[in-house]
Amino acid sequence: MRLTFLGTSAGMPTTERNVTALALAIDDARQWYLVDCGEGTQHQLLRCRYTLNNLKTIFITHVHGDHMYGLPGLITSASMQGRQAPLTICAPDGVQQFVEAALHYSDVTQLPFSIEFTRSDRPGFNYQDNQISVTSHELSHRVPSFAYRFVETTFSTQLNIAQLNTLGVPRGELWGLLQKGLSVELEDGRKIHPEQVLQPPPESRIAIIAGDNDKPELLIEALKGAHLLVHEATLTDSALQKAGPVWMHSSARMVAEAAETSGVPNLILTHFSGRYQHSPSAGPNCIDALTAEAKSFYSGSIGLASDLSIWEVRRSGQLMVLKA
Repeated sequence: MRLTFLGTSAGMPTTERNVTALALAIDDARQWYLVDCGEGTQHQLLRCRYTLNNLKTIFITHVHGDHMYGLPGLITSASMQGRQAPLTICAPDGVQQFVEAALHYSDVTQLPFSIEFTRSDRPGFNYQDNQISVTSHELSHRVPSFAYRFVETTFSTQLNIAQLNTLGVPRGELWGLLQKGLSVELEDGRKIHPEQVLQPPPESRIAIIAGDNDKPELLIEALKGAHLLVHEATLTDSALQKAGPVWMHSSARMVAEAAETSGVPNLILTHFSGRYQHSPSAGPNCIDALTAEAKSFYSGSIGLASDLSIWEVRRSGQLMVLKA
C-alpha cells in the first residue's frame, strides 16, 4: 500500500507545501485513489507518476476549501485529457453542490465521462471495488469531517512451489489450473486440490486517513487491526493552547497519545500550520518540533509527511519511506 503526499499544508499553501491531497495505490498498480483535493492538486500530479485517466475514486474528508477547492480544475483537466471512464466522488454533504455549481458557472456543460457522487457521511457507507474496501468514521471539526478506513481486498494467488515439487506436479498447465482454484489429476491417478498447494493469502493492509479533527481518540475503535494512521498535526501542543479551541484541530501530542492508546504501529503526521519551517533557525517553529513532541508520547514508527514524499506499508506491516 503506497501513499504519495501531494499537499501537507493547513489552510493555505506555503513556499514548501501545497494544501491537502494524498494519492493512495496498492503498490505498483496503475489504478489509484485521491484523498482530498486542495487547490493546486493537479499541479502536484504533474510531478509524480499518477495520471487522471487512471484515477479510480476521490474521497473528500470535509467541505473546507483547502481540502476540496482543487476539484473543478482537476475534473476539467481530466476532460481535456480525454478521460472517458466514470469517476466516483465519495464525500459529505455540500461537495456535490460545490462541484456542480463550479462547473455550471464556468460553462462546463458536458463532460466526456460521468461523475457518480456518493454521500460518505451517511450511516453504513461502504465503498468497494476490485482492490479496496472503504468505510467512513465521523470526526470532530467545525464542519462534518470524516476519516476513511482503507482495507486492501485483492491478493494475487501464490503457489507453494516446494509443495508442488514434493507432490510431483509437473510444471506447466496443471500449475496454472491449480492457481485458478481448480483441482487436477496426475498421470498416476492422484488428485491434487488447490488447498494443498496454494499459499494462504497475506494479511490485508489497513490504513486510516483522517480529515481535520480535534478529538483523535474518536478513531481508537476504528484503528483496531490497522497498520497506519495518517492524521493532521496542525500545531504543537503549546501553540494549540495559545490558539484556543475555536479552530478545532489536533496537536502532535494529541494524535500521538491516541495512536499509542490504539496500538497502531505506524503514524504519519501531516496538515501543518504555515508557521512551521524546515530550517533549524526557525526555533520553536521548526517543523522538527512536531516530530519531537509526537515521539515523546508514541512508541511506534512515526513519520512527518512532506510534499511529494512517498511512503509504503509493506506486507510485513513495516512503514518505509520510498522518497523523502
